[in-house]
Amino acid sequence: MSAAPRKPTQSEPRDETHRPLHIGDVEPADPTGTQPHSASFGSEIYTIPNLVTAVRTIAAVSLAAAALVHRSVPLVAAAFAIYWIGDMLDGLAARILRQETRFGAVLDILSDRACCSLCVAVVIVLRPDMAFPLALFLLQFMVLDCQLSLSFLRWPIVSPNYFYVVHRAVYLWNWSPPAKAVNTSALVVLVLLAPSPLYPLALALAVTAVKVISLVTVSRLREAGPHFA
Repeated sequence: MSAAPRKPTQSEPRDETHRPLHIGDVEPADPTGTQPHSASFGSEIYTIPNLVTAVRTIAAVSLAAAALVHRSVPLVAAAFAIYWIGDMLDGLAARILRQETRFGAVLDILSDRACCSLCVAVVIVLRPDMAFPLALFLLQFMVLDCQLSLSFLRWPIVSPNYFYVVHRAVYLWNWSPPAKAVNTSALVVLVLLAPSPLYPLALALAVTAVKVISLVTVSRLREAGPHFA
């Protein structure tokens, strides 16, 4: 009868370098060293990045609401600018200050929907000929992309920005810098510049297809397990 494997004592370090990654057993893989479960809940809320998120959300939503009332192009342009710039700044502040938290990631995801939905509503009023591609964009952004973005909560990672440790392809399709640009700003710019709604509609359909494929892929990870695809 073979002896049971010896367990390391408390004084002996565990060698986790080559430990395989399994569902429910994913180590926090933030390369900056952030530990998503190490901070108290209060310290996750009261951070500078969350303050930036709150300020840019209030400002963008207020300007978009004013733009909707007055049907103002400059106001909606300012709302989009605050939304996009603020979205970059809160993420940058979180990384520089080492204040990335799961609460902050969820707050950012929900705030993006608040800003984007109202800004796009103004564009629909200003460009009713683009209503169909913009409506399709809102459907995928508010439902499909929201569900996909929140799926990171199934694993102990800090935010979707680190989804590459779960599934690299899904990360590249949705949260790499080029994917983020295409997901929102590219369609809005195309709507403003395109002579026909067919071009933004084609882009909206392509992005929606990517979101559906990504959701199906993520939904199967529970059985297949995450990997470094």
